[in-house]
Amino acid sequence: MAGTTHTVTNQPPPLTGYDVYGTDRALVAAVDRHLDPDLLDETHGELSALGRAAGSAQLQEWATQADENPPVLRTHDRYGHRVDEVDFHPAWHRLLGKGVGAHLTDAWVRPGGHVRRAAAFLVWTQVEAGNCCPLSMTHAAVPALRADPELAAEWEPRLTSTIYDRGLRPARHKAGALFGMAMTEKQGGSDVRANTTLATPLAEDGTYELTGHKWFCSAPMSDGFLVLAQAAPSAGGGGLTCFLVPRVLEDGTRNVFRLQRLKDKLGNRSNASGEVEFDGTWARRVGDEGRGVRTVIDMVAATRLDCVVGSAGLMRQAVAQAIHHCAHREAFGGKLVDKPLMRGVLADLALESEAATALALRLAAAYDDGGEQERALLRIAVPAAKYWVTKRCAPLVVEAAECLGGNGYVTESGMPRLVRESPLNSIWEGAGNVQALDVLRALRREPQALDAWLREVGLARGADHRLDRAIKDLLTELADLDGAEARARRLAERFALVLQGALLVRFAPPEVADAFCASRLGGDGGSTFGTLPHSLDLASVVERAAPRP
Repeated sequence: MAGTTHTVTNQPPPLTGYDVYGTDRALVAAVDRHLDPDLLDETHGELSALGRAAGSAQLQEWATQADENPPVLRTHDRYGHRVDEVDFHPAWHRLLGKGVGAHLTDAWVRPGGHVRRAAAFLVWTQVEAGNCCPLSMTHAAVPALRADPELAAEWEPRLTSTIYDRGLRPARHKAGALFGMAMTEKQGGSDVRANTTLATPLAEDGTYELTGHKWFCSAPMSDGFLVLAQAAPSAGGGGLTCFLVPRVLEDGTRNVFRLQRLKDKLGNRSNASGEVEFDGTWARRVGDEGRGVRTVIDMVAATRLDCVVGSAGLMRQAVAQAIHHCAHREAFGGKLVDKPLMRGVLADLALESEAATALALRLAAAYDDGGEQERALLRIAVPAAKYWVTKRCAPLVVEAAECLGGNGYVTESGMPRLVRESPLNSIWEGAGNVQALDVLRALRREPQALDAWLREVGLARGADHRLDRAIKDLLTELADLDGAEARARRLAERFALVLQGALLVRFAPPEVADAFCASRLGGDGGSTFGTLPHSLDLASVVERAAPRP
């Protein structure tokens, strides 16, 4: 007979059996404002179905299994033949299959596809972020492949398929395909122009043989990869070039794709990231020789936006868990959520989360619009958002875990997985300095980018004096760009914050916009979460962010 000391009290129930999408008011509102009204009923239905799946106990269990059983590298079979395969836990395949089926790779061919996909990606990241990596790269490969219409016609239908067709065999025999990428090398990192992998032309036009290595190759069991390599000098050609490397050749033989090891990562543990060697590897050129960076630039922008959306998803899940815990936990004579000090922390976290969501969906809407001004806005807003939102993710998730006290430090709570995942998006696809320098590059080379940003934030002018002042101060700082590299991080931060403030002033409830502008733009806030002005309507901010199963 169990002793009375084993009676469990004052513990919150698991946050399961709820609609991750439908209970996220900020996300639903963003979809409503950015999507064609004729698409809303269908979209809300799709996203709510995905949200209910994401909030189910079954998928949460799969996520735990995928994280606790990392992929295993198998370089040789039992007979000694080189196979270079990665074995995944079944939960990984189940999750990846659901992600593909949820339209996370077909935004380029659907009306309103980027807003719909961004909302779904934000929801899906909250389940298990590791499987979002191949989904992101498959999505982002499409604009790069369009540099070669023949390749795009062949591969795009496979990449935008909603069928997850696992296993290594010729892509023409598959109902759907996934893509990875291999860009960086150990001597260069983000400086891809320092790459040494060599591409030697073969007899067939547009085909090459690759020799070299890649320091990071994500999702190595994908069907194809975009790879940067130095094309051997030729008449009027040569230089850094983009290539498509299929995992399996048309005749069914394996391409030379030697996996040396898998990375033992801090987070993202369900996903395989490896080092790969090319030695006579067959490849097809994508775009012109020497134009590799130009060919992949749209792909890089798409994956950077996914870093923003993914970080927004991690932040949202952390905030949801923190508010849920505090709404059920009692201390010092009442619910934690009702304690003024804790309410201030939760409200501050909720502000950061909503601002990230609003910015991510606005940028996705710019992709759907596709107009000249929207493209110009993306040129400066994507690196600024990537810089700022991804950097805010880690401190927010850590603070949210602290809201659970010691429970938040225990792996079973799920918070440590979020903590381990939280720095990833600030590092991948170009770390902070790379993003800040890209903001500077846009300012110096593309004046239309600044004009587009000013038009966007100008739509909120006059609605909040702190926002107006922040815009003015930033313009003053931009008056002199001499020596601006040393200030590039500050500039990127301000571009993102002012744009977030403008969006919240225009679209968020007054209490949310007021709190954001006071603390982020008006200087009436501290250096840590939970230092908002006490005079604000923080209870309403928390209530808006609460997940209601």
